[in-house]
Amino acid sequence: MSSASAPFDTSNPGTDAPGAGSRGALARLYRRDLPAYPATGRRMSYLAIVVVTTVVLYYMLYIQYAVATSIITHFDMTYRYFVWVSVVGNAFGAFASLVAGLADRWGRANLVVYGLLIAALLVFFGLPNAADKTAYLVLFAVVSVIEGIVLVATPALIRDFSPQLGRATAMGYWTMGPVIGSLVVTSVTSSTLDSASWQDELRYSGAAGLIVFVVALFALRELSPGLRDQIMVSLRDRALVEARAKGLDTEAVRRGEWRQMLRLDILGSAFAIAVFLLLYYAAVGNFVVYFSTTFGYSEQRTNGLANWYWAANALALIVAGLLSDRLLVRKPFMIVGGIGAIVATAVFASLATHATTGYYTFAWLFVAIGVFSGIAYAPWMASFTETVEKRNPAATAAGLAVWGWTVRIVVAVSAAFIPVLVTSVTPLVEHGAEVAAAQKQAAPALAVVSAHPQLFAELGKYTPTTTPADLAARAVKEVGPADLAVVQKAQPQLKVLKEYGPKVQKAAKDGPGEWRTWWWICVGGQVLFLPFVFVMAGRWSPKKAREDARAHQDAVDRELAALVVSEA
Repeated sequence: MSSASAPFDTSNPGTDAPGAGSRGALARLYRRDLPAYPATGRRMSYLAIVVVTTVVLYYMLYIQYAVATSIITHFDMTYRYFVWVSVVGNAFGAFASLVAGLADRWGRANLVVYGLLIAALLVFFGLPNAADKTAYLVLFAVVSVIEGIVLVATPALIRDFSPQLGRATAMGYWTMGPVIGSLVVTSVTSSTLDSASWQDELRYSGAAGLIVFVVALFALRELSPGLRDQIMVSLRDRALVEARAKGLDTEAVRRGEWRQMLRLDILGSAFAIAVFLLLYYAAVGNFVVYFSTTFGYSEQRTNGLANWYWAANALALIVAGLLSDRLLVRKPFMIVGGIGAIVATAVFASLATHATTGYYTFAWLFVAIGVFSGIAYAPWMASFTETVEKRNPAATAAGLAVWGWTVRIVVAVSAAFIPVLVTSVTPLVEHGAEVAAAQKQAAPALAVVSAHPQLFAELGKYTPTTTPADLAARAVKEVGPADLAVVQKAQPQLKVLKEYGPKVQKAAKDGPGEWRTWWWICVGGQVLFLPFVFVMAGRWSPKKAREDARAHQDAVDRELAALVVSEA
């Protein structure tokens, strides 16, 4: 529960309540409310902790996808089972996001701090030591529950500590959490997989989580309900927000919060960004599989390629956030970013069937997709929280819960749908490497067989013990004892090629076209994003936005003057 009812001295911004010392240091580990809006230095430190926490959480969540083929092999999973690990995890995470909507009542910081601890322990100790694939699925589902909660609580904290006129920049930094988390995953694995197991990779991420938990445990704070339940347009509103907080009925302002969030501008916008990010989900969960089965890339090579995407996206998020705040508009950035992402992804989709497409062609395409996605996303996050505030600033976590639930549901559905559409993935993942190895080992035997196709077709009708004597004698005469011995020694490999070879060959032929269909679906999701930009809060014109800002400041000055007069 929030500690809003505890007595605070609001005359000294940034200090804890009187008597805090008597409660001792232990109370500070769970009572985190600030009685007044913090000074800039402290506010930036809180924002930094939230961003780093988000980075490490997504590092822990996404690491399994970077070593997907190793996990599948270790637990003898089918590819479809591994997909359902992700589907179940996202489904649990979706409903955990709804629970996190209660952060408007409970507060946000403790959900983040102790959620991070649980996730880090599970990733460090639980997942690497899972007894079997079922245990792995259950543990990953629990990690996903934590992610679903933190997915809502962390942007809520970012919103609380960032006035609207700096919101896009702050949200750009927060959005770097998943992106930098992905970049950390691919950077670490591309550098260490030669000497580390998949269990080691998970432990590295869990150790990072435990380190950040210690920092957050002692340093992270949040605004009291009276402060966070108001709109703060600029830092100049601070005195008025603090004055209003003294008499704000926080229970009253939250009444009907869920009903207020079930509107087109909230639900539609949440769905729009969820489908806009279809390619991002595929990059996180399927790039290793896609590039290994279609282009023969190793896990390391694919993760190195993905680095281009994450790095470009991270940089674009910050630049777009800064420019959006400078110009005081969001919607033009969303439109430009959305159209650019559509064009770049369409080019990528058109090259999906060309085996000759080079590594650096993909790299530069991913740079373009990452840049345009970042241009759209940081301003979108700012605009979405401002759209929620327009409905009810006290319902921020509820609005973000609707968004988090929608995103996780779309991720779960898309993850479940890919194996249905891309049927080639299953035989290639499960038997592609086995067939390739068998073909290499059996190459001498295959050369012998191809030189005498009719004879070996007849021999194939019998087992060694039932082969007619005249046929066996003919084989010795035509092929020779030495070559027959080569073929006999390669029987296990030849059996693999006979059983799985045709399926793998067909999958290899069909795979690029099936993946191309999915990439075009991703383009469709980006197109759907565009019309929902028009229902969100915010101006199109920087000139109009500046006029709004001046009018708001005039209103704040008048209200503060009236408060001074009434107190006098």
